[in-house]
Amino acid sequence: MRVDNVADPVYYPNSFVDTPAADETTYVEHAVWSADGDLVRAAYTLHAEDDDFGQANQLVNAVMDESARQRLVETVSGLLAGLRRDEVRQSAFAYWRNVDAAIGTRIEAATAELRRS
Repeated sequence: MRVDNVADPVYYPNSFVDTPAADETTYVEHAVWSADGDLVRAAYTLHAEDDDFGQANQLVNAVMDESARQRLVETVSGLLAGLRRDEVRQSAFAYWRNVDAAIGTRIEAATAELRRS
């Protein structure tokens, strides 16, 4: 991790044309941070339940009821239907299928239906 001031704005270069870069003048005094202990470089020890999709899967399947899942599908598919770049849409479908295969399939079908309309 670099903590010295770099010239590249955050999230630059952006893959989208005509998008704003980070504002380098706001909160300049917070650009560098310090720690009161030793910083070490060590690998993180994974917990048995550490993965990228477990918590999201629990949210969808254990916390949400069917009406909440339907609202999730409607919200996500509504946003994805408006995207112009197919590769971004396909990446989002893959993400949601990794969270939960059924939700991913529902989101993809709902998005396709909205794009046909």
